[in-house]
Amino acid sequence: MQITDLRTPCVLVDHPRLERNIDRMQAAADALGVRLRPHAKTHKSPDVARVQIGRGAAGVCCAKLGEAEVFAEAGITDIRLPYPLNPVNADRVIALLDRTHLSFIVDNEDVARGWSDAMARAGREVDVLVKVDVGFHRCGIDPEAADASAFVARVGEMPGLRLRGLLSHAGHAYGAKSEAEAREIALSEAALLNALAERVAALGVPRGEISVGATPTARFIAEQPGVTEMRPGNYVYFDRTQVGLGAAAWDDCALTVLARVVSRPAPDRIILDSGSKTLTNDLARGFGNSGGHGAVLAGLQDAAPDDSLVVERLSEEHANVRVTSGASALQPGDLVRLVPNHSCVVSNLVDAAWLVSGMDVVDRLEIAARGRIA
Repeated sequence: MQITDLRTPCVLVDHPRLERNIDRMQAAADALGVRLRPHAKTHKSPDVARVQIGRGAAGVCCAKLGEAEVFAEAGITDIRLPYPLNPVNADRVIALLDRTHLSFIVDNEDVARGWSDAMARAGREVDVLVKVDVGFHRCGIDPEAADASAFVARVGEMPGLRLRGLLSHAGHAYGAKSEAEAREIALSEAALLNALAERVAALGVPRGEISVGATPTARFIAEQPGVTEMRPGNYVYFDRTQVGLGAAAWDDCALTVLARVVSRPAPDRIILDSGSKTLTNDLARGFGNSGGHGAVLAGLQDAAPDDSLVVERLSEEHANVRVTSGASALQPGDLVRLVPNHSCVVSNLVDAAWLVSGMDVVDRLEIAARGRIA
């Protein structure tokens, strides 16, 4: 079957690029002796996770317990949730401990004690890492606060909890305006974590893991001494944002959306059947601050976009494409491929993607954890 035989809109995953992306990141981690634990929220597919683990990954990360339950059911035996779980979920965590090696983060003392009490009541232990805010200002403790090291030490003393180390996410790298700024964020992340780890060690707590995770900073892992684990996720597919941030080239982008022209109401306007339910409303980020809701590729087998076509507006079922220069030959019925701004969200919008190689459809890729947001 050819991609031209598929119903649109649909999601395509270029199989050779997927495998190349997996192998390249694994090689970078292996060269430095750093564990690679990919974040599976990008693909939400146990099939892809098995390929990553088969190539050397230590396990996977999941965004929510619902995802972890799907991956555990599929036989994934080492799952980390870099997410602040609330102890109200203790029954689900305890059930998962019977099926997989599970770890998650804490960044609040009351929550940590709640987990300690829940585990003690159940006669169980669970691995936890302390989440550290290295500049994104979402979750995590302030590593430079006077009480930061004491908090980590107190977590390590709580019954039912096995303290494994420190974990961070330099999500502010997505807002970097240059390669130099992205590198500085990565270096600062490692420096903050190492400094806190040294202060914790001075309190008699063994130095544990230092886990970092973000695709835009992954390429600087060689410049992050002391790091023991990296957790990029988007690298498996990449997207328009990663190209804009210098983390990928167009021919690294493995995930695309196949769409069809459904209307050509004006010479400068093309309507596609891929709206916000396919491409998402996420805007692109990157050094060039590109506008629009995805990049229309120049042809079905091209890697680079047609810069004269801008996806300027999405409704639920329509993509409104503006022809900004020249003349486009696209007419109703024609097919196009688009690189989305954010591939992780696209994975969560469909039940399955199609693995392709060139114009050939290779297989159907089930997105088993799609919609598991709780």
